[in-house]
Amino acid sequence: MTTIDPPQPAEFNEFYAGYIGKVPASGPVGLLRAQLDVFEQLRYLSEEQGFFRYAEGKWTIKQLIGHMADTERLFSYRLLHILRADSAPLAGMDENAWMAASPHGRRRIADVVDEMIVVRKATIALVESIDADGIARAGTANGFPITARALCWILPGHAQHHLGVLRERYNITAASQ
Repeated sequence: MTTIDPPQPAEFNEFYAGYIGKVPASGPVGLLRAQLDVFEQLRYLSEEQGFFRYAEGKWTIKQLIGHMADTERLFSYRLLHILRADSAPLAGMDENAWMAASPHGRRRIADVVDEMIVVRKATIALVESIDADGIARAGTANGFPITARALCWILPGHAQHHLGVLRERYNITAASQ
């Protein structure tokens, strides 16, 4: 499946509308693939840049990229869970608690970026394996209904949001498309 229609508002928690809105009308698959090139460019940031944070209390660049990888894994697991027709509700995520326990800030920037690339390639393989029955499936995550279709749009939209933060707040031009 290469074309995935946009989800309807009833298919996701309104919180995700901003992420979904960052995906072009052509759909999520092309953006998932295009973002790989952007991630490749981030591999060449210096270690010094990796430790930069634009304000006190904000994540470093390494932490932000690590958050993207963690969240992509979480959303991809939610997608897999729904695709496999598992009806058990899924828990939410406290990104600050996850960050406090993560090693991202202590790792080399290239290693954090490489992890994001590997996670993204796995996401693309999962999304491209979806059939017509799977895309219509729904589940519950963080107490809200969500569909496989919505997750396919949320995945690149979340990354697009954070690539925008890297451009606008961290002044990382490599995060441009």
